[in-house]
Formats: sequence, structure tokens, C-alpha cells
Amino acid sequence: MRYLLLISAISFSLVGCSNSDQNNQGNQRSRPVPTVETVVSQYGSLPLEERLNGSVKAFNQTDIYAEVSAPVIEVMVNNGDEVRAGQALVRLRDLEARERLAQAEANLQINQAQLRQTTARLDQQKTQLDRAKQLASRDMQSQSELEQLQAEVMALEATRQLNEAQVRQAQSIMNERSNELDVTVVKAPISGIVGQRNAEVGQQVSANARLFQIGDLSQMRIEVTLTERMLSQIRTGMRAQISSPAFGDSVITATVSRISPFLNPVTHTATAEIEVSNEGLLLRPGMFVSVDIFYGDTELATLVPNNAIYRHPREGYEGIYVAPSLGQELNFAYSDDQEIPQMVGPTAVEFRRIEIVARGRMVTAIRGVDPQTHIVTLGQNLLSDGSETARVRQVEWDHILNLQQMQSRDLIRIIQERSARRVDDDERTSSSHSALN
Repeated sequence: MRYLLLISAISFSLVGCSNSDQNNQGNQRSRPVPTVETVVSQYGSLPLEERLNGSVKAFNQTDIYAEVSAPVIEVMVNNGDEVRAGQALVRLRDLEARERLAQAEANLQINQAQLRQTTARLDQQKTQLDRAKQLASRDMQSQSELEQLQAEVMALEATRQLNEAQVRQAQSIMNERSNELDVTVVKAPISGIVGQRNAEVGQQVSANARLFQIGDLSQMRIEVTLTERMLSQIRTGMRAQISSPAFGDSVITATVSRISPFLNPVTHTATAEIEVSNEGLLLRPGMFVSVDIFYGDTELATLVPNNAIYRHPREGYEGIYVAPSLGQELNFAYSDDQEIPQMVGPTAVEFRRIEIVARGRMVTAIRGVDPQTHIVTLGQNLLSDGSETARVRQVEWDHILNLQQMQSRDLIRIIQERSARRVDDDERTSSSHSALN
């Protein structure tokens, strides 16, 4: 509605020019002839597209957390730094970790010493057992003494196995303590660019406190949400265009990379991903962008700009004002400043009801109006009171499409510029008349 009001304001500024011309001619008509802008309708098919909001993520983006709780004693990187996998990012206080490691190493040494002691006693008992067996074979050793030695050897063998298990346990604890010491230096798991720094010297960090984000900004992933209806139309490999006010008129063209086969059980939507090469670093993680996915074309029909479609206030249905008597051979000469073409007319205009085949973001495919017909795109509100004639200024398609893309502040600026120009023209006319008098 705001757009239509601004368009109406521009239309009144246009008809103001017409009123000035007619006043200069002596105000021959009691009712001023409105001035409108037209374009020539085209014939073709309208691309079918879905415009979606997408969120941008780095292709390989991950959050960095500390694995232990400790104060930060050194931060080695900052936002925007490029790092390689394995590079140190933050160093935490490691005094406690070193003490625990030293205790684990001492415990390992104790267990290893016990194992060596048990092994030595076992070897000694085995030697005595072998000697006893030789004496027993010559009836020089009693059977009871031989059995006692065998029992002692078996007991020492069990003790040795226990000592070996204790050594392995102590080795495992020492490895764990060594790893705790290693993770006091937080390292980059991947190569990429550092961002979202949340680490300062003296800060107490824990395992649930994010320190950084790291991502590969050369490749980006854009995620969009597809409804069940869209899933029946959109497939992987379809063309997509990514745009954002952040990078002006630049448009990134890509294809739909993948679509999740699983729907959210609450929203009944699926996530689609579009992978793009981020040349020039136009895309940044966390950005929201507009994504147009093209999934086909309409049937052949007459094509008109969206703002040519007008809901008649009395009739209540949508239609288009046309100037049927204007042919393509008509010459719309441009004024001296080459900004806008001169007007022709007055010429007959009429309102025609239409059937919409498909509506795009800027262009609509319709039935009810033939191609190559002059259609009114600006000033319809000046005709809705029953006017059957109008002065016509033909404009190019690019002009009206650019107008449709303008923000409200741009339209206001145009109105102000045209109003100022009209005031200047009136002042020059008044000065000329005064000089002649």
C-alpha cells in the first residue's frame, strides 16, 4: 500500500506537468487530461521461482571450546586471523595439570619397580624349583618340599600378572594426565579464519564456554527452509541466485546442492543447502540473504510489469488500462535533456479485465490483453474516475522495473526532484512573461 501511495504521488506530479501545459493554452478544457506512463506488453514465458530467506555459514565452520576448566594466561590469535589446523590459539594455566602428571609418572615408576621386584623373585623361585626337581629325581628331595616350591612359583606368577596390570593402569592414568596437560593449549582443529573471539587473559573458562569460531570463508553454505509444497517443485541441481543489499547489484549464481530427506516433525519443513564459492568475500557467516530458486517456466502468455495491474475501485476486480489506438510505429521523441520522452495525445484509454497466469516478483503473465499493446504502468488512479483519454509518455521496461525495485526513500526523492523541477520551470516561464510585458 505504501508503494501504491508513493506511485500515486509521482502520478500527480506527472499530471501537474500536464496541467501547466493546458493552463498555458488557455485552459480550454474544464477537466484536465491526466498524464500516464506506458510500456509495451511482451510475449513469452515467465520463469517460475521461489524467493526464500537464507542463512550463510562457512563451508567448514566449527565452534572452539576448552576441554578443561582453567584461567586463560595467553591468547595467541584475534578475530580475522588465518590459522592452520593444529595451530595454538589459547594457553590455559597448566600448573595443576603438571602436578597431576608428575604424580601419575611417580605412580607408574612405583608399579614398574614392583613388577621388576616380583619378576626377580619369580626367576629365583623357578631356579630353586628346577634344582629341587633334579634332586627329587635322584630321591634327594622330598615330594612335599617340591610341591611347596611349585606353589610359591605359582603365587609369584600371579603377583607378577597383578603388577603388570598395575603398570598398565598407571600408564593409562599417566597418558590421561599428559592429555590433560596438552589440552591446556587450545588448538585449531581445522584451517580457516578466526571469528567470534570470546577469550581474554585472566578469564576463567570451562568446557561449555565458546572461545572462538573458525571457518573456511573461501567456500560458503547457504541454508534455506522448504515447505512441503516447495519440495514437490524444487530439486537438487536447480539454479539459484543469491542477493543482498550488503553487496549492491552483485548477484551470485549457484545451484541447489542438497535437500534433507527428513522433515521437521513440528514445522513439516526441510532444509536445503546451496554451496557457493565466496570470491571477494561478499558472503559472511551469519548473514541473511535472499535466495531465488528457479524451478521452471510458465506457459506462453502476455507479460506485463507488476505495477501495471490495478484493482478498479468501482469494479472490484483486477485489470489493466490500455491505450489501444497507439501503434508500435508511433514515434515517442525524447526531450532535449534525454531524461524522459515527450508526451503524445490525448489518446483513448480503457480498462480491461485480465486473468493472471503466474505472478513473479517483478513481472506477471496474464490473459486478456494482447502482446505489443501500450499498457499503463503509472497513473491508473487518475483514470479510475471515468477518464476515457490521457496523455501518454512511453517508457522503457528497464525504467519501470528499476522503479519497482526502489525503496520508499528513493521514490520520495524522485517526487521531490520533479516538484523542484516544476517550480523552476514555472519561475522561468513567469520571468519570460514579465520580460515580454
